[in-house]
Amino acid sequence: MPGTNLTREEAQQRARLLTVDSYEIDLDLSGAQDGGTYRSETTVRFASAEANAETFIDLVAPAVHDVVLNGKSLDVAAVFRDSRIALKHLREGDNELKVVADCSYTNTGEGLHRFVDPVDEQAYLYTQFEVPDARRVFANFEQPDLKATFRFTVKAPEGWTVISNSPRQQPEGAASEDDVWRFEPTPRISTYITALIAGPYHSVHSSYEKDGQSVPLGIYCRPSLAEYLDADAIFDVTRQGFDWFQEKFDYAYPFAKYDQLFVPEFNAGAMENAGAVTIRDQYVFRSKVTDAAYEVRAETILHELAHMWFGDLVTMEWWNDLWLNESFATYTSIACQASAPGSKWPHSWTTFANSMKTWAYRQDQLPSTHPIMAEIRDLDDVLVNFDGITYAKGASVLKQLVAYVGMDEFFRGVQAYFKAHAFGNTRLSDLLGALEETSGRDLKTWSKAWLETAGINVLRPEIGTDDSGVITSFAVRQEAPALPAGAKGEPTLRPHRIAIGLYDLDDAGKLVRRERIELDVDGGLTEVPALVGKARPAVVLLNDDDLSYAKVRLDEESLRNVTEHLGDFTESLPRALCWASAWDMTRDGELAARDYLSLVLSGIGKESDIGVVQSLHRQVKLAVDLYAAPAWRETGLTRWTDATLAHLRAAEPGSDHQLAWARAFAATARTPQQLDLLQALLDGTETIEGLAVDTELRWAFVERLAATGVFDEDDIAGEYERDKTAAGERHAATARAARPTPEAKAEAWASVVESDKLPNAVQEAVISGFVQTDQRELLAPYAEKYFAAVKDVWESRSHEMAQQVAIGLYPSLLVSQETLDTTDEWLSSAEPNAALRRLVSESRAGVERALKAQAADAAAASD
Repeated sequence: MPGTNLTREEAQQRARLLTVDSYEIDLDLSGAQDGGTYRSETTVRFASAEANAETFIDLVAPAVHDVVLNGKSLDVAAVFRDSRIALKHLREGDNELKVVADCSYTNTGEGLHRFVDPVDEQAYLYTQFEVPDARRVFANFEQPDLKATFRFTVKAPEGWTVISNSPRQQPEGAASEDDVWRFEPTPRISTYITALIAGPYHSVHSSYEKDGQSVPLGIYCRPSLAEYLDADAIFDVTRQGFDWFQEKFDYAYPFAKYDQLFVPEFNAGAMENAGAVTIRDQYVFRSKVTDAAYEVRAETILHELAHMWFGDLVTMEWWNDLWLNESFATYTSIACQASAPGSKWPHSWTTFANSMKTWAYRQDQLPSTHPIMAEIRDLDDVLVNFDGITYAKGASVLKQLVAYVGMDEFFRGVQAYFKAHAFGNTRLSDLLGALEETSGRDLKTWSKAWLETAGINVLRPEIGTDDSGVITSFAVRQEAPALPAGAKGEPTLRPHRIAIGLYDLDDAGKLVRRERIELDVDGGLTEVPALVGKARPAVVLLNDDDLSYAKVRLDEESLRNVTEHLGDFTESLPRALCWASAWDMTRDGELAARDYLSLVLSGIGKESDIGVVQSLHRQVKLAVDLYAAPAWRETGLTRWTDATLAHLRAAEPGSDHQLAWARAFAATARTPQQLDLLQALLDGTETIEGLAVDTELRWAFVERLAATGVFDEDDIAGEYERDKTAAGERHAATARAARPTPEAKAEAWASVVESDKLPNAVQEAVISGFVQTDQRELLAPYAEKYFAAVKDVWESRSHEMAQQVAIGLYPSLLVSQETLDTTDEWLSSAEPNAALRRLVSESRAGVERALKAQAADAAAASD
């Protein structure tokens, strides 16, 4: 829609003109069980800085019935166009606008999403408004710096529960009002963090109590998930976050209550709606999961809670400072897990190093790399900018900033920032100014180097020793590799605050840290005289404790010892850093895929951190599927699959490691004997002690059996009858699309590309099943179909639905020069908009990287 892409200039002009006071929103959701449209009435009161001024308000709606400005009815046909309502002849000072419209329920996870649970056949609603989708539900000035108060009134079916940002007002009037939900006005907040959740939800209630403060707490999910809802564990993490954040921020929780709502078919992990956080309901675990899953869920809970202060209380002025919201919430959530009293996950920085930073390093080496403080020209830009740089690189840089200025100084600056800007909007300079005040550091140079430039640095040790193994010289070499082709900017050497760890092998064969020094690294070469004269250790680890954001390389002797003893570090974080370095070397073609597989096989059995183990599972599979020379790929897959089965059989019965190895085996089982074992585990004719083949693990086995042609439609349908739930529907859709037949692929393709009827979660499931790494020949004809269809899909579907197709169906498995050439031809001729161009270019970069890695792996075979 031409009018939906608000530019920054338009937002600035509107902000200069308007001050928004309040919204009153009345929604009639009484027909939600049947779907279709609903009545939306909005009254907004705002002030104009000029007389006779002109602006617009945003609304995405199939029909507008009335537009009344300052008591005068406007011609709807004349003023409503391209998702905007033109407002002319404003009064200087106070104005009042009323808009009555029909708005649509969606099945895309945007606006007001409607889902019908197959278990009870009841409808469940929730809103998702970030970035610009509040306008799908009510008329508003859709930009973060036009804050206002919001009062919602909702008519809902009898027996439903309705939740919003504020508590419900006490009922007034006759009993006939029982199904009209009236909510107290919110404080001044941005449109994108308003929320409504409605349906016959199950709920559990408690409160946070401390020093006279009492905050009502609620947890909600569908009744069909209620038996799996571990509310006490969720409340425990939530209270831990309240304690830690309020102490660190020195600012009381700023809203009247705190609800967490586990909702279906959610596109993201969660959303920080003020006082009413929505979370994907896959976090209500129906089956046994490893502790890593609970850790990730806890991080998500804490991330959204941190947003109540950073993002909701104080909000960025425009989306170029989105990183301030997301990086801060990411950093503080991990820091809380690592240091809050009683935390179950004190090693959370290990998880961060192994997963979040790996995501950031990958993103930062794509042609779309950008500064942390990105240039956001319009909404199209920000919609594709929720990426590894905005979240993980930004959080890494904040972690380094804390090391640079000191933790106490950092949080004193944050405290001053909240007090100065509560319920307002800010820019980066506001936060940096507060931190400069408390730390005494000049952060302008630091900010320019770290926040306003793109790309990643490489740190390498340069070590000289004498014949007796004493260090005679030590320096850290910093490199700034060229940015990827097409990326904007220049390579930049940056100031780094790092630790250097010296690790020795003890008598038990364990790698133990002998010494740690912390220093600033700047420029191309930094001498480290403090290490001269010391005995050369077995391993020198740059960026020990993971203070900075950089790719780290090991010197030759350290690499040799790590290759032999990676699993022998006594602490999890140095292991994770070495695993991450090895993975990065594999992606860069510096370590052959077959050698990476050997390294993992030699060390993974000693890896105790289950999150690291599961990451290694994913990375090995990716390395062998995409980075190994095609001629050797099957050999590598055989080695890996044999290893997964051996580890599965050897794992402690009932342990997290056993479950993780069962899933790894299921993902790659290939021989008739291995597939027979999966089937035997499913039907119970064979068991492995301690392994519970529960609902989710069953589906993992079923999906692999379908992908290898062992299971057909009848088998899948039978499994769905066992699990006739929303999750079962998604798993069945994945299994059907995974079948290795031309008919199955054609059916899956048509349901996603040629039709737009699937809801978001089912579409995602079909795409997941369609793309199978051992079905390249079946998928080859769809490369041409992808390029013929993707632009039309992008222009005709909502952002979330089109993005799933653009990313998920790109022919990433067809690693060839032909794929690169076809992509280049399409990019030059199709004239896609900037957002679609970015996504396709990122996928192309993955194929280019895989080609180089395959060449490196083939070269290693001939060495």
